[in-house]
Amino acid sequence: MLLARVVEANLADQEFFIRKAIGWALREYGKTDPGWVAAFVAGHAAAMSPLSRREAVRHLAPAI
Repeated sequence: MLLARVVEANLADQEFFIRKAIGWALREYGKTDPGWVAAFVAGHAAAMSPLSRREAVRHLAPAI
């Protein structure tokens, strides 16, 4: 999936707006496929910045 490849390629970037954009993109896709986003975040949690994680799961079920 293109989204996964793009996000994975930029996970190590230290730029604030890149981190924020990763979270925004994942959050928006979560409106279409929340299970995929939850699994992606869980699988990449160690590599993701707290900002990206927080933004990505903002509107997902509270159990995440």
